[in-house]
Amino acid sequence: QVQLVESGGGLVQYGGSLRLSCAASGSIFRVHSMGWYRQPPGNQREVVARIFSDGNTYYADSVKGRFTISRDNSKTTNYLQMNSLKPKDTAVYSCKLVTDTGMVYWGQGTQVTVSS
Repeated sequence: QVQLVESGGGLVQYGGSLRLSCAASGSIFRVHSMGWYRQPPGNQREVVARIFSDGNTYYADSVKGRFTISRDNSKTTNYLQMNSLKPKDTAVYSCKLVTDTGMVYWGQGTQVTVSS
């Protein structure tokens, strides 16, 4: 069983920064990708950023230039550095891990609130 533990959410003012962390533990053989998704109030969940096993990254247009995804050498912990935060970034942020065999795991989610 794989568990994802997220941390780093909270309340921040417009223009501020937060850093989210996601640590995976359990029977992880090979990670295809890890990423962050968010669900704003009253909206559907959307992808924010992903990092793949080869190190390539993907960012949603809405966060390009402001958010940076990275990982540690074990490739089982990733970080989302969020700068220049805006009220529209307010959402529940969830970490997702996809294995090479297609298994998908989600974290419990962490609230990010940006005040204007």
